[in-house]
Amino acid sequence: MGKTCKIKFRCKMLKFHIITLFPDMVRAVLSESIIGRGEKKGCLSIEYYQLRDYSPNKHKTVDDTPYGGGFGMLLTAAPIYNCWSEICSGTKDGRIKTIYMSPKGALLTQKKAEEFAGGYTDIIIICGHYEGVDERFIEECVDEEISMGDYVLTGGEIPACALCDAVCRLIPGVLADEECFIGESHWYGLLEYPQYSRPEVWHGRAVPGILLSGHHKNIADWRHEQSLERTRRRRPDLWEKLTVQ
Repeated sequence: MGKTCKIKFRCKMLKFHIITLFPDMVRAVLSESIIGRGEKKGCLSIEYYQLRDYSPNKHKTVDDTPYGGGFGMLLTAAPIYNCWSEICSGTKDGRIKTIYMSPKGALLTQKKAEEFAGGYTDIIIICGHYEGVDERFIEECVDEEISMGDYVLTGGEIPACALCDAVCRLIPGVLADEECFIGESHWYGLLEYPQYSRPEVWHGRAVPGILLSGHHKNIADWRHEQSLERTRRRRPDLWEKLTVQ
C-alpha cells in the first residue's frame, strides 16, 4: 500500500470564515497548538465574525420565535445572510464552500476533510444555536450541512473547531510532513495500529518484540495486520466497507 498524499490542493492558503455568536470561544481553540502555528506560518487563515454585528436592528437581535409554535428560539435569516454576503463579496475569485454545522447533516469523515482541504479556496462555516437556523437561509446559501455525530450539542462552535482541525492539519506546511497524517486512523479506511514509547516495560506490560527487531518490513507488516484486526473488532462498519470493495 503506497503511502502517498491523495489530496490535490487548489491554493497555497485555505481561508476559513466562521460565523458565530461566540467568536472568542472558537478563536481560543483554533489559535493554539498546531493549527495556531500553521496560521502564523501563513499556511491557512481563519477569520471570525460576530453574528450580532450583522443584525439589521439597533438591538442587535439575531433570533426570534419559530412559526407554528414550539420550544426555543430560532436564528433568523437576515443577520446570517448579511454576514455571508459580505464574505462572499470579498472572495469573488475563489471557490467558496458554505457549511452549516447541524446534527441533521452528513457525518464528518476523513474523506470529507480531504475533500474540503483540496477542493476550495474559502470555507464559510455557520455555527447554529438555539433551535437552529431559518430553513430559507439554508436552502438559498448553504452548500452542505455537516454533523459531528448522532447527538445534539448546544451550538455549532465545538463542531466548527473540530471541522477546522480535521481540515487544517492536511494543508501543506501545517504538520511537519505529510507522513504525520498518512497512515493514521481512517486514511486508508483502517484504524491506526497500536503505538508504544519508552520505557520498554511499563506496569509489567512490555513493548511487542517485533518493534524492537529493527526489521522495517516485518514491523510494517505487523502494523498493517494490527490495523486490520483492530478495524475488524472495533469498527465492523468500516470493516464491511473494506471487505465489500
